[in-house]
Amino acid sequence: MVNRQSHRKDEHVSLAIKFYDPQSHAGFDHLRFIHQGIPEINLNEVNLNSHIDKIKLDFPFYIEAMTGGSEYTKKLNQSLAKIAKETGIAMATGSQSVALKDYSLSDSFSIVRETNPNGNIFSNIGASLDVKNAQKAVDMMDSNALEIHINTPQEIIMPEGDREFNWIDNIKEISQNLNVPVIVKEVGFGMSAETVQLLIDNGVKNINISGKGGTNFSKIENYRRKEQELDYLSDWGQTTVESLLEVKKAKVSNDVTIIASGGIRTPLDAAKAIALGADAIGMAAPILYSLIKNGEDETIKFINDFKDGLINIMTMLGCNNIDDLKQVKMLVDSQLQNYINQRNIPY
Repeated sequence: MVNRQSHRKDEHVSLAIKFYDPQSHAGFDHLRFIHQGIPEINLNEVNLNSHIDKIKLDFPFYIEAMTGGSEYTKKLNQSLAKIAKETGIAMATGSQSVALKDYSLSDSFSIVRETNPNGNIFSNIGASLDVKNAQKAVDMMDSNALEIHINTPQEIIMPEGDREFNWIDNIKEISQNLNVPVIVKEVGFGMSAETVQLLIDNGVKNINISGKGGTNFSKIENYRRKEQELDYLSDWGQTTVESLLEVKKAKVSNDVTIIASGGIRTPLDAAKAIALGADAIGMAAPILYSLIKNGEDETIKFINDFKDGLINIMTMLGCNNIDDLKQVKMLVDSQLQNYINQRNIPY
């Protein structure tokens, strides 16, 4: 059973690379910034500091959950931890559920803390696990936060996936009792206003909407099935842009952190996501693809270039900091405006 799970972890990585698309399909092309010809700001005045809950981030993006649970993904996690340490960004691992079932696999996750002893590291478990297992996952890496992933479509398509999805009580209990911030995240299918509101009403303070447009787990799991009878679900969900707009329909207080991930490929995508209300950005596939295809040094350069690109955009918009960028209003095209109208979203 465990060997099969480890093999699945390797399959997910290989298929994520196989299906990787450098172009975003997350809806950012439906939005435009208005150029400001006299921004009255200097490049070196831009501050990229942000936060997730009480965790301070020097940069508003981090390496999102990807790997762990096998010997191959242990090596990837070690490399990703080196990259995170060198660039000063936070890092989340893939789901630790496999290591909670077989603790001999825990070193494929604990290697992250060993490699990056002072960095911000996020644990990751499924929503079916309880507080006890949540604490074990945090202890495994001495993590600064815990991600709880929700992934109904993936589980439905996955041949060996879960078939029971009674999650909210677990999520509420973990959020109330864990001693580190808890982030509830989708895995690329986006969130509706109703889902966001349900999470907030049950005490969740950190929400990653993880929209459609990046790594497509419907496509990945259908490929693993060998039989494509569920390929009609390949376009299921809301895009990252649609999901960020959905958040605006929910009653979100100032103490709730919104994170965007899913199809963020460029600094311009990231800037648009922040302008739509995200406090932080998660990126997985572009970093994993760069690591596997180009190595650690080139991936470090990719991340540092990404920082510079975000600073450039904020400078052109006259934004001194992330809060300024969150106040920038963008133009939307007719297709996205139609979505906004149908969903009665205040934008």
